[in-house]
Amino acid sequence: MNIGEELVAAYLQHIKGCEFIQQNLHTPDTQGEVDVVGINLTEQAVYVCEVAVHLATGLLYTKGSQPNNVGKLTEKFSRDIEYAQKYFHDYRQHFMLWSPIVRTSKAGAVLNQERDLEDIKANILANYGVTIEFVVNEDFRGRLDELRHYAGGKTEELKNPVLRLFQIEEMLNKHLKRRLKKATQ
Repeated sequence: MNIGEELVAAYLQHIKGCEFIQQNLHTPDTQGEVDVVGINLTEQAVYVCEVAVHLATGLLYTKGSQPNNVGKLTEKFSRDIEYAQKYFHDYRQHFMLWSPIVRTSKAGAVLNQERDLEDIKANILANYGVTIEFVVNEDFRGRLDELRHYAGGKTEELKNPVLRLFQIEEMLNKHLKRRLKKATQ
């Protein structure tokens, strides 16, 4: 189980209303794999997501011991877009990169993960006319909070392990607040 992909799948299903979710979708015609795809039939929308949970290094792909965020992610999203355009041409297409930690570097630094995102965005926009949505740093935290709030409002057992953990946390917090209130009365 990849917890990052589970998190994105839960978000697409419960927040974006996708009826179908596929993780690690192999795309033989483009010889690739998409981390998470969600399909919302009601809204005719498809969400094509790449997930990079690199905690210690932040967003960092390498090739031959050299940083390769721009090359790797431009290539992945190019394949993702070609796949979506071929199979979901009648759907509104959303392309997302989910990464909890994208580091800011000092001006002039050779390694700059935030600049890499801008370069990826520019490459994809120039080649396909598509804008990638980056769910990183504070936005990533905001999506976690949305899921936590959703889970905390449910009383039935949630089957997704991420949502179940959030549900347990939220119910425990409510329980402990009530206990503390009673103890101080």
